[in-house]
Amino acid sequence: MISRTILLYLSQQHGLKNFFVKVPGFKQVTRRFIAGENIESAIVTIKELNKLGITATFDHLGESTTSRAEADADVNEYIHLLGRIQDTGVDSNVSVKLTQLGLDIDETYCLENTRRIVAEAHRRGNFVRIDMEDSPKTDATLRIFKQLFHEFGNVGIVLQAYLYRTEKDLDEVLAMGARIRLCKGAYNEPAEVAFPEKADVDANFVKLMQKLLKSGIYHGIATHDPRMIRATQEFAARENIGKDKFEFQMLYGVRRDLMLQLAQEGFRVRTYVPYGEFWYPYFMRRLAERPANVWFVVKSLFHG
Repeated sequence: MISRTILLYLSQQHGLKNFFVKVPGFKQVTRRFIAGENIESAIVTIKELNKLGITATFDHLGESTTSRAEADADVNEYIHLLGRIQDTGVDSNVSVKLTQLGLDIDETYCLENTRRIVAEAHRRGNFVRIDMEDSPKTDATLRIFKQLFHEFGNVGIVLQAYLYRTEKDLDEVLAMGARIRLCKGAYNEPAEVAFPEKADVDANFVKLMQKLLKSGIYHGIATHDPRMIRATQEFAARENIGKDKFEFQMLYGVRRDLMLQLAQEGFRVRTYVPYGEFWYPYFMRRLAERPANVWFVVKSLFHG
């Protein structure tokens, strides 16, 4: 089976997208994980999820933008998206990546871009989640998040359990009263900054999850790992924490069976629904996270 490290490397080779899309059936396969290339196709997907009792967060795919014109276009896309959420009545908020909004160009410029989105969401009574990217971006991401949280309040952050620093960051964000999405982390990080062993990542995830649930703030526990889900359920039951006090979060197209089961059991579930033309790196990282996803792609190409 192709290794996680190789798949993460391939996710950074953007030129390979043109090669893969020429493979018969490949683009159809990506639809398992990506809700189309435009807002309206993603709206249809979220309406179907809402019917199943599942909420969503929109992600307009994109990252590592080096052009102000592209970053400005992405800001306008999110502002339009927030309007479409309100107009169509779908139950969804939005997630943004700061490198998509110009973080690699200039931090102040990125702050202004993100402020425009958060302000529009605030005006419309919606919520913005700032995604966390690879570790060199962590400090700047937290600076922008904290600034906008103090200004508007309707913004949350993602923290990654595989980083050594995360417990300290989590304590600081909890002290602010802000909402956190806890995930394991999907980037290829060096051992100097991240736990290299899966068992240590899992142990830290459980430790941080328990802090979140006991905080009294509404957080998102983002995982597809049945052991992490079970640990969350058992801790919530033991501490008499109601199912309405937190939510599980999952990626569109990954462990749909588990997502539906949780919703049927009365847990709150939110699905991260990505759309857009910049799907290649996101898709490759999804393959890296779970070997079964690679097998799904291979099987679909030969039997689809």
